[in-house]
Amino acid sequence: MATTTATLTLNSADLTGDALSLSTTATLTQAGNTTGLDQTTGVARRTYATAQTATSLLAAADYTDDLAHKVYIKNISTNAAEFVTIEFDGPTDVLNMGRLYAGDWAFFPWDGTTDIDIDTSAANMTVEFAVIYQA
Repeated sequence: MATTTATLTLNSADLTGDALSLSTTATLTQAGNTTGLDQTTGVARRTYATAQTATSLLAAADYTDDLAHKVYIKNISTNAAEFVTIEFDGPTDVLNMGRLYAGDWAFFPWDGTTDIDIDTSAANMTVEFAVIYQA
């Protein structure tokens, strides 16, 4: 059984009136049990020669619906003005999750029922991504 843990640490000396130090860890498990997630796409990168609109990054058809998939997406750009918008392309509506500016990343659960699309704000942008998933 695979064991994968994710850790997020936030530190700041001046965000609030007091120093901020937060750390949390989760073991990534399959839906409804304690068995670890055992599949991955590996980490990949896609570079887009032109600015993109509603371009598929992850197709729901490639994953089993309603399971415990985890997604990592990062904007590799170093230009502070360039961003990637993450979108969930549902059957009747598109939901914007938010923007990743230069160097920003996201790690989130995904049920595999909708496609994950992206928009890029400029040409020649690179997006890094991976899925840790349940088959």
